[in-house]
Amino acid sequence: MADQPVIIEVALNGPTRRSRNPNVPITPHEIADDALACMDAGAAIVHQHDADGATSATRTAEQSLETYRMVLAERPDAILYPTATFLDPVSERWGAHAPLVAAGVLRTAYADPGSVNLGAIGAGDSKEPSSFVYVNSYADFAHQLSECRRLELGPNIAIFEPGFLRTALAHLAAGTMPAGAFIKLYFGGGGNWSFGLPPTESALDLYREMLGERSVTWAVAVLGGDVVECGMAGWALERGGHLRVGLEDHRGPNKPTNVELVQQAVALIEKSGQRVASPAEAASIIGLPKRD
Repeated sequence: MADQPVIIEVALNGPTRRSRNPNVPITPHEIADDALACMDAGAAIVHQHDADGATSATRTAEQSLETYRMVLAERPDAILYPTATFLDPVSERWGAHAPLVAAGVLRTAYADPGSVNLGAIGAGDSKEPSSFVYVNSYADFAHQLSECRRLELGPNIAIFEPGFLRTALAHLAAGTMPAGAFIKLYFGGGGNWSFGLPPTESALDLYREMLGERSVTWAVAVLGGDVVECGMAGWALERGGHLRVGLEDHRGPNKPTNVELVQQAVALIEKSGQRVASPAEAASIIGLPKRD
């Protein structure tokens, strides 16, 4: 796979607050500036959350559009996508995407195939146990895939648990997976991030066994850790995978910037004898639907 360039996705903020890392971008202008800097450093895909916590689909669309227009004015090749609103029903949770497609700024969208506990577990020093469950029923996932087909968006799929991947692969086998699927294998790095598989080489190989010989583009991420420092990024590169980095995911003793995390990934990719994919190459590798 050394002749195929490596895609870097950067997740700029998410639940990370400045009390944890003062470098996290919050406002639309900060997010746009950080996105452009990360793309200059080598990122092909940029994911962001809202400054006010995604209070409605309308607000998510408005804030995302403000950011995306600033980014696309300088980098029309950028691949951008927003978060969920975490509201019910799924039509509201996912409702920001149609306005962004109508505005001509979106080519991919999250489509998550399962439910998972996220937050403090209430053990050790993790304080009070969280009651938050990130919920995506089978019907919710089918709705997201249907909307991806209707809007001609590639589904960007987060795999928090092995069952998530089985669901995604079932749609792939049934022919109901839209074009342009990008599967991200998430590993729980520790602390409050106690979901799913730990970031070990054998855990990655379990997911690779599940993927088999299917022609699907996949990447790795470590939530609550460091995908490069723990070795996961290197193992993925050896197996033909791609990488997700960013302050949404990162936890560690240092306070890096998103640009520094992208640069760290680029250095590892180049050390492995590979090169970084441009946004146009990333879109081609994933098979994203084309925009006029």
